[in-house]
Amino acid sequence: MAQPLSWMPDSLYNYSITSVVSYYATYEKDIRTFHGPIIFDVYYKLYKDGLLLLLAKEFENLNLFEKVLKLYKDGLLLLLAKEFENLNLFEKVLKVSDKRYLLHTCFQALMDHGHQTALKLAEAYRRKCLNIFDTSFPEKDKVIHLGFSLGRFLTDAGWFPESEIVLTSCLILCQMNDAPYALALILECYKRLLRVRNIYCKFEEAEQTFKDAQSCILQIKKLQLDVNLAGIYSEFASFYFIQSNYKEAYRWGDKAINELNSSLPSRDLVNILRIASKSCVVKKQFKQAEFLIKQAVQRAREKFGDHSLIYADTLIDFGYFFLYADAIGHAVEVYQKALDIHIEVLGGKNLLIAIAHEDLAYASYVYEYSSGRFKDARYHIIKALTIKESLISEDHFLLQSAKRVHALIVEEIAIDSHDKEFQERFFSEAEDLHTSALKITQQCLGELNVQTGKHYGNLGRLYQSMRKFNEARRMHLKAISIKQEILGPDDYEVAISMGHLASLYSYDLGLYEEAITLYEKTIEIGLKQFGKGYSGLEYDYRGLLSVYSTLGDADNVMKLHSDLQDWKLLRDQTLDKASKTSPLKIDLELVSPDKIYECFALLQ
Repeated sequence: MAQPLSWMPDSLYNYSITSVVSYYATYEKDIRTFHGPIIFDVYYKLYKDGLLLLLAKEFENLNLFEKVLKLYKDGLLLLLAKEFENLNLFEKVLKVSDKRYLLHTCFQALMDHGHQTALKLAEAYRRKCLNIFDTSFPEKDKVIHLGFSLGRFLTDAGWFPESEIVLTSCLILCQMNDAPYALALILECYKRLLRVRNIYCKFEEAEQTFKDAQSCILQIKKLQLDVNLAGIYSEFASFYFIQSNYKEAYRWGDKAINELNSSLPSRDLVNILRIASKSCVVKKQFKQAEFLIKQAVQRAREKFGDHSLIYADTLIDFGYFFLYADAIGHAVEVYQKALDIHIEVLGGKNLLIAIAHEDLAYASYVYEYSSGRFKDARYHIIKALTIKESLISEDHFLLQSAKRVHALIVEEIAIDSHDKEFQERFFSEAEDLHTSALKITQQCLGELNVQTGKHYGNLGRLYQSMRKFNEARRMHLKAISIKQEILGPDDYEVAISMGHLASLYSYDLGLYEEAITLYEKTIEIGLKQFGKGYSGLEYDYRGLLSVYSTLGDADNVMKLHSDLQDWKLLRDQTLDKASKTSPLKIDLELVSPDKIYECFALLQ
């Protein structure tokens, strides 16, 4: 809100805003000349009053929804859409950075009710770029920076195709200038464009942007220009991470951290820390990952506030750390907070909300796996799938993970059912979901990919539950083969598939010696990477105990009972300690960007 004169009460300003909105048609042209913060307050009041009008009508007669919707489209929010689709006016609103989360709320409301505001703004920007080709570079520079601002807003808001339109148009303008200083702008554009294409899983386009950015970096280094490369290296890490090339993701994440300095904007620093942390997680470098993600979370909350999408997105990666560091309860709490913020700010049909629902669904599924209570997990995954299917094509890569999670939940519900007809129907649904997820992944990433291997492993588990043992064995062997070739024999992903095959051998096929070998290898990897209190050890200990009990090996039965007792004691201590602290209560000293790599390296 604009600052009132010192002798005016705050309510007078609010009263003035209300009056302007009440007679909007009279003041419409004058409003467009106002200072940006005042324009924003008028627009936000339009949004709020439009929602109240809709709510009042719904309460008066719930059967008049279609009429209410028409009134909505013809009312105050239609005026807001008209204003927001004016690029020159929206440029002013974008400058009001201290109310960004409110702007996201207004914007999402328009998108939810059928206004193509994101696309219209993107197309307006593209036309603006075409119309200034023959103007001077100072004028072009203004439009370039508008493109950066608009593209970032649309990316943050989850409208990735529209952001891509803006940034590709912006890139063309940048490339028209052959002065050395323009290389920094070109690289910045590549960074933002690669981010959009990474998140939206446009793999071919992302690979081309990756190559173009590398060529640009070579030119910058040849000319010895002073350009910080941390941000683009971070997006290189993300490019490899999304395609499950974890070795390269970690390498580029390390290079990005090494380039950090105090000149970087806070949001870029937060993003770099987030991506590098995820790269450490998949390499099981948990101390490094924890240091980086906690620095990111603390900065995001302090710099942008606990209502911001930047903070919410950082919490998503914080939850990812807890999920794979075997702190599932903390993961659920953090994912829930991230979802709450996304719903509070966006509140509607948005990919970012779908992703948050999906992450919480999977964490809830893992957390409640032993209890069999999957009601919350199923609710969240259905919400995620419903949103995704309404926004993206049926073969989009972003659907495969949601289908996988849904299939896992449905399978467990089927296993727990005593109704044969119900069970068969749910098994069939799970098979369709897993098969579809596998097909999408093969089309996007090919056969030799960790994600493809995971889908084979999931099908193997399902076929074991369906008592299709030969098919189950074939799927597990495929999963192990793919994961071993990519990750090596001692990676935890390989151990997961070995444990599943061991379960098939011991409980269903009677191949006890083979099962013992697999269980022992799985336990060895689990102990090495997670320690004696790791939750996953329980299933392998119990599987091995079952084998030795069947074979009548009393000594090993006694030893495994002792191992299980020690494991339970450690696990209870870990859970008791975790229950006394909230992962959201972070109180740490922020390390200067110049010192982060030094601290990071000491944790190796």
